[in-house]
Amino acid sequence: KIHSMASPSNYSTAPVSEFLLICFPNYQSWQHWLSLPLSLLFLLAMGANATLLITIRLEASLHEPMYYLLSLLSLLDIVLCLTVIPKVLAIFWFDLRSISFSACFLQMFIMNSFLPMESCTFMVMAYDRYVAICHPLRYPSIITNQFVAKASAFIVTRNALLTAPIPILTAQLHYCGKNVIENCICANLSVSRLSCDNFTLNRIYQFVAGWTLLGSDFILIFLSYTFILRAVLRFKAEGAAVKALSTCGSHFILILFFSTILLVVVLTNVARKSVPMDILILLNVLHHLIPPALNPIVYGVRTKEIKQGMNKLLWKRM
Repeated sequence: KIHSMASPSNYSTAPVSEFLLICFPNYQSWQHWLSLPLSLLFLLAMGANATLLITIRLEASLHEPMYYLLSLLSLLDIVLCLTVIPKVLAIFWFDLRSISFSACFLQMFIMNSFLPMESCTFMVMAYDRYVAICHPLRYPSIITNQFVAKASAFIVTRNALLTAPIPILTAQLHYCGKNVIENCICANLSVSRLSCDNFTLNRIYQFVAGWTLLGSDFILIFLSYTFILRAVLRFKAEGAAVKALSTCGSHFILILFFSTILLVVVLTNVARKSVPMDILILLNVLHHLIPPALNPIVYGVRTKEIKQGMNKLLWKRM
């Protein structure tokens, strides 16, 4: 059962129904300056991903496994953005800091599960490129619509089941102190620190589960690209190597965006004693916004088939 006090001087154990999110506790004036760029990035992320999904849905030439995987990535990006950014903007614009316990733990679950879902999707996309380049004759029989359906089910099930204990463990803690979260989002550790219980098990599980899921995905991505590079270097036809690598360019750029921002967030959290808390909070917010905004743009700009599909749909509407 979760309890909280209304203030440090009031030691009532009456249960409360909400937490209060305090963005940038040391520099709350940042909120006014950040609201405009965050709003623009949010609109860009929503618009670009929606355009990509509509293009893939309506253009018959894009009804292929590779584009279905890209659609899954866009759906994950949209849900992740909608889970985090509207609440952040509501705090910035209308000072709506309260969030119910159930909404807080739901947000925590989505953030913790959808991040490894995205890395797992990148892993499946890397396998798709590996088969296309290293085993092109077998590609149609291996990467089928049925394969994409099974891979999608695996991505959702694996990560939802293995990350579900994180919000569950946090919800079972006893909250008898303040209910003010010094963060823009319901991050696990930010919420757990408010409890009166020992949350070591919670912290250990999140660390082990997170690094196991993300680590295994990135190892498989690295192996896929190692085999791809080795196969490409054996191509003897002129221009074949460049053409093969160009098909992996967009995917590699997206992985680079995702892993770089994730690495920055991890390193700054490790060095949290020397990095201001407000910087950590800002990086956590941007981590849920920048990749969703960039992913569809990179694929739209670099993939000829998607650009052609968008142009065809545009001319049909005119």
